[in-house]
Amino acid sequence: MSPDLSRRLLREMMRIRIVEETIADRYAEWKMRCPVHLSIGQEAPSAAAGLVLRHSDLTVSGHRAHAHYLAKGGDLPAMIAEIYGKATGCSGGKGGSMHLVDERVGFMGSTAIVGGTVPVGVGLALSLQLRGKDDVVCIFIGDAVLETGVFYEAANFAVLRRLPVLFLCENNLYSVYSPLSVRQPLDRPLERVAKGIGLMTVSGDGNDVRACHALIDGAVSRLRGGAGPQFVELSTYRWREHCGPLYDNDIGYRTVEEFEAWRQRDPIDLFRGVLRQEGTVDDAWMAAATTALREEVTAAFAFADSSPVPPAGEAFAHIYSVEP
Repeated sequence: MSPDLSRRLLREMMRIRIVEETIADRYAEWKMRCPVHLSIGQEAPSAAAGLVLRHSDLTVSGHRAHAHYLAKGGDLPAMIAEIYGKATGCSGGKGGSMHLVDERVGFMGSTAIVGGTVPVGVGLALSLQLRGKDDVVCIFIGDAVLETGVFYEAANFAVLRRLPVLFLCENNLYSVYSPLSVRQPLDRPLERVAKGIGLMTVSGDGNDVRACHALIDGAVSRLRGGAGPQFVELSTYRWREHCGPLYDNDIGYRTVEEFEAWRQRDPIDLFRGVLRQEGTVDDAWMAAATTALREEVTAAFAFADSSPVPPAGEAFAHIYSVEP
C-alpha cells in the first residue's frame, strides 16, 4: 500500500470520527430533532470501501449510514443540514439521519428498516448488468440483516443472476441490545450462512483498515471480473449506544470490560501508530489534518444552523404520484 493511500485511509477515518463526535457533542442543543446512529469505533470498513469504490459505483445503506455516506463522497454540509431538518439537507430536511441520499456520487439511499435497502441494491445491480456496465453495487449491512427474510430472497436472486453486488457486513456483535449468542448458533459464523446461499465469502478484522481495504478491493475486483456476488464480513464494534450520542455500558447488555477491550483496538489509534512507525505520518501531518478537518466540520454545522427550514407545504410533496 502506497504512503499516499495510507494517509488517505487515516484521514477518512479521522474525518468520520470528528464528524460523529461533533454530532454527539452538539446533540443536546436540541437542534438535531431526529434519532442518530453513530459509527464511532467502526470507521475502518467505511473508509476502506470509499477508497476502493469508483465514483460511478452505487451504494446503499441502513440506519447507521453517516460513515458510508461520507466515505462515498456525500456532501457533508447537506448531511448535517438533513440531521437538522433543514431545506438544504440531502433529503430536503424530511428524512433525517437515517434517510440520506446523494445520487451525484452514487449514494442511492439509506433506510431505517433493517434490510430494507438490500433488495434495492440488488435491483440496482441488475440494472447495471442489463446495461452492460462494469460498475458494482455495495450494500452496507449489519449482522442483524442476516436475520431478515429479504436478505435470503435478494441474495439468492443475486447469486442466480451473478449480479455485480457486494454485501459488506459490519459485524459489531449486537442488534440493538441482543448479542449474536441469542440470535445465531455459536458454531455457525455469518460467513458460513452467506456461503450457504452461494455467495463468495471472506471475513476479516474490521478494525484493521489495511485488512479491510485488501478484502474489499479483492471482492470488488472479482465482481468487475464477472465472478458473481460477494460477501465480506468485517468484525468491529460500536462504542456509543445503539441509538443516540451517549454511552450505555451501564444498562447490562454488554460489560465495561468488553467495551474497554475493543476501545483498546481503536482503528484510528492502531493505524496511526503503524504509520508513525513507518514514517508515513508525523506530528505535523496529524496536527494539520486535524485542524483542517475540524474547520470543515465547523463550517458544515454553521451551514446547517443558518439554513432555512422547509416550507410547510413541502410536507406533502413527493408522497403521491400525480397522473398526467
